[in-house]
Amino acid sequence: MASNRRKAQMAYPLQAQDRIRGVLTGMASGDALGAGYEFNAPMPESAEISMIGGGLGNFAPGEWTDDTSMAIVIARGLLGSGGRFDAAASDYMIREWAKWAVQAPDVGNQTRAVLSHAQRVASEGGRTEPNTADALSGSEELHRRTGRSGGNGSLMRTAPVALAYLSEPPAAAFHAAVEISKLTHFDDEAAEACGLWTVAIQHAILTGELEIRAGLPLLNPERAMTWEQRIEQAENRQPREFSRNGWVVEAFQGAWSAITNAKETSKEHHLVSALEAAVRGGVDTDTVAAIAGSLLGAARGYSSIPLPWMEIVHGWPGLRIQHLLDISTELAG
Repeated sequence: MASNRRKAQMAYPLQAQDRIRGVLTGMASGDALGAGYEFNAPMPESAEISMIGGGLGNFAPGEWTDDTSMAIVIARGLLGSGGRFDAAASDYMIREWAKWAVQAPDVGNQTRAVLSHAQRVASEGGRTEPNTADALSGSEELHRRTGRSGGNGSLMRTAPVALAYLSEPPAAAFHAAVEISKLTHFDDEAAEACGLWTVAIQHAILTGELEIRAGLPLLNPERAMTWEQRIEQAENRQPREFSRNGWVVEAFQGAWSAITNAKETSKEHHLVSALEAAVRGGVDTDTVAAIAGSLLGAARGYSSIPLPWMEIVHGWPGLRIQHLLDISTELAG
């Protein structure tokens, strides 16, 4: 299968191959860049941003956080099911996320609550590992109990879906992103955000264009209008104005604001300046920058990511950039 995937990969033009390679590496770069500033207040435009490490998980410089770690599990689950989201892939994701969360230094509160519920249900049923049904019950229970399940934790990890569904219609990519979001995030707004961002990544890989509106026709007219208004707000405001970015909507807006308001003198300069702007926006810096990085990498390509970043970016489970490149190539095949 790997050989066939490599042959299929060659069907994409060289520029598209570069963009395929930029998706997960762009996400991981933004994640690692923002890790050391998480939950800081917004910073002035003059503030220097670099991969300093530290943060909530006391990460090493260049080390990615839960955003990329959870995305890697999605990628592996999809690869194990031939690139499609099915019951086996879903169960794999829940099982591996639950194992990872036990020792992970930084897990979102909502995601941790759902995975803990899933593990508890499995244990009560005499099983050692949770499955999809366990997680879905936890996702819905949390929403019913608190009235809130629209965190940014599913948007931050959605990038691999676009790679796996690259040759499929946008509606298929959108639907898969929605279903994977629902595993931990019951809220429909989280699902919509994941669907829109995934289709935008797919579109960027295939065309090189940054078009966040590509997925709007897949929503019903009322929801499409709501998201159009939110996108327009992002384009007319700065990332710091979306300080409630633990909420999926403002994380989406903060990432798009950073992308559209950053100076674009070259592909590399645009990617770097946009990711720095996302981090300067403050609060959930690693997640907003990871979200932005996945789309920027899809549009600008792996070649736009600074070499010094690529030399130090790494993270769970003992992976480096070359591993992400291999995963991306296989997923897109």
